[in-house]
Amino acid sequence: MDFRTLVRQEHLNQHGNLFGGYMLLWVDEYAYLAAIEDYPCVRFVTRAMDAVSFTQSVKLGAVLTFTVTRARIGNTSVTYDVNVSARDISAHEPYQAFHTSVTLCAVTEDGQKCPLPKLDAK
Repeated sequence: MDFRTLVRQEHLNQHGNLFGGYMLLWVDEYAYLAAIEDYPCVRFVTRAMDAVSFTQSVKLGAVLTFTVTRARIGNTSVTYDVNVSARDISAHEPYQAFHTSVTLCAVTEDGQKCPLPKLDAK
């Protein structure tokens, strides 16, 4: 599943590059959206984000593409690999900007872990 966003002025740090906190916010949000697409009506919380790898700086105006792929299904959690590529305004070719894996845990309304339902065949 792919998601896209545009790096705007308010996303930049003091050096004129994308502030890493925005990248982490988007990664968490898009992994969550992938999870609720796979498991409608399941309540999820982020359990873990593996070692994050900022591989290249991202500048103003870059278009980020977040490729979210289901990597592992457990009893109560699901893990998604998130790869982010960036394409600068003046470039034709994208470059790798970021990678991590995000694990989301299914929980009840009172926050207790609960089993994931079986995935529907798509």
